[in-house]
Amino acid sequence: MNLSRRKALSLIGGGAVLAASASATGFLASRTPRTALAPWDLAGSYDDPRLNALSFALLAPNPHNLQPWQAALEGQDSLSIYLDPARRLPETDPYDRQITIGFGCFLEQMVLAAGAAGHTVHLSLYPDGADGPVARATFSSGGVPDPLSTQILARRSCKEPFDARPIDSAQANELELFADIYTGQTMVSALKSLTWDAWETEAQTHRAMMESVDLMRFGKAEINANPDGIDLGGPFLESLMLVGMLSRDAQSDPESASFKQGVEIYREMLAATPAYAALTSDGNTRRDQIEAGRRWLRLNLKCTALGLALHPVSQCLQEYPEMSPHFDKAHDLLAAPGQTVQMLGRLGYGPQTPRTPRWPLETKLLNA
Repeated sequence: MNLSRRKALSLIGGGAVLAASASATGFLASRTPRTALAPWDLAGSYDDPRLNALSFALLAPNPHNLQPWQAALEGQDSLSIYLDPARRLPETDPYDRQITIGFGCFLEQMVLAAGAAGHTVHLSLYPDGADGPVARATFSSGGVPDPLSTQILARRSCKEPFDARPIDSAQANELELFADIYTGQTMVSALKSLTWDAWETEAQTHRAMMESVDLMRFGKAEINANPDGIDLGGPFLESLMLVGMLSRDAQSDPESASFKQGVEIYREMLAATPAYAALTSDGNTRRDQIEAGRRWLRLNLKCTALGLALHPVSQCLQEYPEMSPHFDKAHDLLAAPGQTVQMLGRLGYGPQTPRTPRWPLETKLLNA
């Protein structure tokens, strides 16, 4: 999570607490978690085409930035991708649907990266059944680059308010190739209400909120040590930590000023949305979920190419009891009978978003 300068200054009273010493200024200027961001610069630097593709794949979007994948190289041209069972979201994603969608994003980005380097990838999903690897991939020469692959290093998920200007109709038409795009005032208003109500339900459901709080990384040291989860870093957020205004305890307490301010920040962010994108599928098998992830990744890359921002807001699609009314409403609004809404995202023109932390590729190899 990255907080804008304006938001951070409002929290710290216009920046007065920062008007301290030169040493404080130096501290704040050095808050970039460079170790956690290094995998972005290392992407594409490997000789083995499988490692090269994986180095890009690990930059794909995934729920709560859990990075739940593991890879095992096999022979000279193959690899298998596994789910790390310790990296799940049992409270908010009890059936691993969203985690599986994240694997779809990972696999699609791996295939795109391989193609950009002149290799094709044959994917076999769940080759050994549900309890085995998620996919087995075999690489061969002769791949054709996909134009979307040029956007991999620029892709982000923007968690800031979007500009009020509407989505250009020509751009919306281009995105319709990847997802259902909603720009009409009536539907946008309904989805704003739905996404806020669902977010508020999660915030007020203690076990669901604590699943997120437990994954928060506070400041540069924590982010570098554990480059996954929800990163709370940067000079302004760390200034709040210095004065005790941002902490794990505060984020765990709905009555704290910090928690309440966070609620208002999210309310404003969710309201500042001119359009939405949704993905549905006729079925809801693991293969359907993987395919949804692959489509979501391509949508995200296309948005990047068009200068648009995309931010998943799928709380209303989570499958636990307290979320059921919002889940049902999302399907009433967005799906035909029998379909499953797999993803919902805010769409608009947003500010530049920094890179998110990632574990090094070597930590994800089972047979490194």
